[in-house]
Amino acid sequence: MASALRPLRSLSRAALEPRARRLHLSAAREDAVVISGRKLARQIRQEARHEVQQWVAAGNRRPHLSVVLVGENPASHSYVLNKTKAAADVGISSETILRPASISEEELLELIARLNSDTAVDGLLVQLPLPEHIDERRVCNAVSPHKDVDGFHVLNVGRMCLDQDSMLPATPRGVWEIIQRTGIPTLGRNVVVAGRSKNVGMPIAMLLHTDGRHERPGGDATVTISHRYTPKEQLKQHTIRADIVVAAAGIPNLITADMVKEGAAVIDVGITRVQDPLTARPRLVGDVDFEGEDGPRSSSLGPGAAAVGAERGQSLLCVPGCSVGTLQRSLLSLSS
Repeated sequence: MASALRPLRSLSRAALEPRARRLHLSAAREDAVVISGRKLARQIRQEARHEVQQWVAAGNRRPHLSVVLVGENPASHSYVLNKTKAAADVGISSETILRPASISEEELLELIARLNSDTAVDGLLVQLPLPEHIDERRVCNAVSPHKDVDGFHVLNVGRMCLDQDSMLPATPRGVWEIIQRTGIPTLGRNVVVAGRSKNVGMPIAMLLHTDGRHERPGGDATVTISHRYTPKEQLKQHTIRADIVVAAAGIPNLITADMVKEGAAVIDVGITRVQDPLTARPRLVGDVDFEGEDGPRSSSLGPGAAAVGAERGQSLLCVPGCSVGTLQRSLLSLSS
């Protein structure tokens, strides 16, 4: 199994693809420079495509990803379609296994067990959320840790917390990859992570604060985590001192210019589906106000600043054995 995943290392690096855009700043300030996540994603996809080509050319079986999709949630169907398209783009075969929302928990667990034992399946993910009558934690723990491309199995979560190599959730891996590839310094820096979800906020905080000398090197930053019960004014007291702000709360326009100091790096991975007041159609928005007059005046790589924008539809490029974000660097998380 490990050998089949080896050529996918670079896939996990393709983590986020926020839209590049200029921030609205006062005339007295220089325009912030927005880091193009889309450009980074294209680069990582090319690297992954090359690795897969080399793997197959060496006589190995083409990596295969199985995705289990339960119910008719439109957003889930859209995300899964993007994942399988991304997999195909880099040469990874995939299948989407559809099951009705009425499926029992035991039936779903039996399906997962069959896929775990199938040697032709290298990577496996069950699209969340699941119907209310199904225990999501039990389902996540039923997926083989070695095929857990989402990085949600308790063993992968535990290894991540112990600074050991593991499958990492897609978005956290994407944030880490952006920081590493763009050279945003983290050692000794103050970081605020707005959001404490187990799949996004918590893993991001773990990656940024842990020891850079360990098996899975961390960022050696001083990290503050806020959540739904953190008063807005208290949040501002933390963000205004932060060198890096990661918005992952799922609250539209949570972070505004008055909350960020000049020179800070802003990475927005929040995503909320709202109704556009002009078109009456649903659209995706991030946690940072990039559009309004109070858009952040952040910088990151030097004078002038740099920020990573976030209003985007995020999808996982899942490859066998890692989740958009890890399989020892075998998974890639891309935005649509």
